[in-house]
Amino acid sequence: MEGRTMLASTSTGTVKRRRVRTKIIPNPLGATFAAIDFETANRYRDSACAVSVVSVVEGVVDSVFTSLIRPPTPVFEFTAIHGITYADVKNSPSFEDIFPALQQLLGCVPFIAAHNAAFDSSVLAASCAIFGEQFATPPWLCTVRLARRTWHLPRCGLDRVSEHLGIQLDHHNAESDARACAGIVVAALKVAE
Repeated sequence: MEGRTMLASTSTGTVKRRRVRTKIIPNPLGATFAAIDFETANRYRDSACAVSVVSVVEGVVDSVFTSLIRPPTPVFEFTAIHGITYADVKNSPSFEDIFPALQQLLGCVPFIAAHNAAFDSSVLAASCAIFGEQFATPPWLCTVRLARRTWHLPRCGLDRVSEHLGIQLDHHNAESDARACAGIVVAALKVAE
């Protein structure tokens, strides 16, 4: 574990110091990992409405798990972003129903990759918490940071990085985003060789 101090301004204008702990992923990265993407129904992290996990073994996609998820409430604020409505998910499994599959896919890899890993890791944690599940994940790799470090792009949104690497992307489709994230890691591994 590596610790670093971050400064955070508050609504009163004061500055607070807080200790942030980040996990270090062994260097060089391994070619076996899982890439994940969540879509949420609204601004609350426990409102996951879609997930996809792309399992990569030795640099090749081995399996893909994708599911719509019925969130705890029917409030959908982000339909314009991902196109998912409550009608689409009302008969889908809850997060609790798909949790065993996620646990199996994510619990056995050296690291999990996500584009903006802070978001996806917080959705996973909040969704687990609402159902009383506990899940100690392996370290997370943020492919935004990986892309910045590897290709020095001025903007590192998933659409920009995918375009730079020639990765086909249907942005905000969970499976397409997870596949693109996996592609970024594999491309970065080739640069590192």
